[in-house]
Amino acid sequence: MTESVLINGATIPVGPNNLRVMPDEQQSGLDPYMAQIITNRKSGLSLNHVIGCPLDCGYCVRHFWGNFEQKTPQLLITTEEAVEMLTGHEAFRPHSTPIQLFNKATDPMLPGVKPHTFAVLEELDRRGMTNLVLIITRFHVSKADMARFESLEHVRVTLLFTYSGIADARVEPIAKSRTTVKSIETAAALSERTGVILYWRPITPGWNDDPATLRHVLDVADRAGVDALVFTGYYHKEENADYLRGQGVEVPYEDDYQRRKVMPEELDAKVVAAWREHGTSVPLFRKTSCGVTYAHDVPDYNGHWGVPELCDICPAKQRQLCADNHHAPTEDEFRNVLAELEYDPDTPFLVEDGHILTHALGEQRRYAIQHTLGYQVWEVDHPHVHRAHGRTLKGYELSEDERRQLDEARERLHAAARHEDD
Repeated sequence: MTESVLINGATIPVGPNNLRVMPDEQQSGLDPYMAQIITNRKSGLSLNHVIGCPLDCGYCVRHFWGNFEQKTPQLLITTEEAVEMLTGHEAFRPHSTPIQLFNKATDPMLPGVKPHTFAVLEELDRRGMTNLVLIITRFHVSKADMARFESLEHVRVTLLFTYSGIADARVEPIAKSRTTVKSIETAAALSERTGVILYWRPITPGWNDDPATLRHVLDVADRAGVDALVFTGYYHKEENADYLRGQGVEVPYEDDYQRRKVMPEELDAKVVAAWREHGTSVPLFRKTSCGVTYAHDVPDYNGHWGVPELCDICPAKQRQLCADNHHAPTEDEFRNVLAELEYDPDTPFLVEDGHILTHALGEQRRYAIQHTLGYQVWEVDHPHVHRAHGRTLKGYELSEDERRQLDEARERLHAAARHEDD
């Protein structure tokens, strides 16, 4: 049976109530990344054993991996198998590793997906796990759903509602309804131990960066009384840009495609200024993990305190919490983590103030180490730059001094590696 939702008088199918396991021959044709059930992302160890989504968001990352046309959610393995795979993963640590559910290829609150979302949460809870768990959605969250979230005794769940005031249904079809706003209001009203965040994304020039829309999103957050706002930009890649242009949407940034989200310095400043001018008491964060940890009154597990310009908008209490928890690992501690995770013991690294420089470790391994140590781990060929906050450098003018610093960082790591070789 397929469930539907009424959007502006139109009945839109949103998937079956019961999911089937995708046949082996279909799974063998998936993009290798889509076929990966567990990946390590910056916001947490990510479990994705359901793929397929009918919501048709034009900026969806599924465009990148050729999966956008799969509208019906399907299982890759059973949920029982998925939980065992998650808890047995090399990077999983009970009570400490942050977890994301279904953030790559579906919405965790779709009718057929929701039972699997709760099954994972309730099994982790039954095992007494206190890990932070992130649920990113823009779909229905009902009073009954909130009762179920609130009944969890151990796992610490945060609901992140993707909402950015986009009104163009060609970009985001669900924008035609109040579905997400109603869910935000319901969740915030009924949450006691569940974190509730308005995930203000993607903020994109020409789509939703005008003063009225910025004010509207802030009004939604303020009226609902969410725990936090987290804002970020738009993944500008050829695949989703082509799709959007095919829908007649004007896409910013031309053909300058990026590996990181685009949030130019001017746009960052505009959002922060709108927040300050609005006067809401809801705190604003630039990073997902910062908002999530604030909602649960714990320090940031990604060690963003090592990038101090990120923290100028954070509440004083959270800044102090992160500062008190932040310390540079010793070289032996870093090597112990490499050994514990069974990563290459000869990985070059250099512990510096606020971060560790590495080379060719790989993004997923860097994030696993970062979550373990609570300290920033950077790839020397893609380092962070002051003010860019770990985003793409588009929209930022690097000074000669900043360019020199990047070159010097590479040289420091190479020199340290040569020293270790000796």
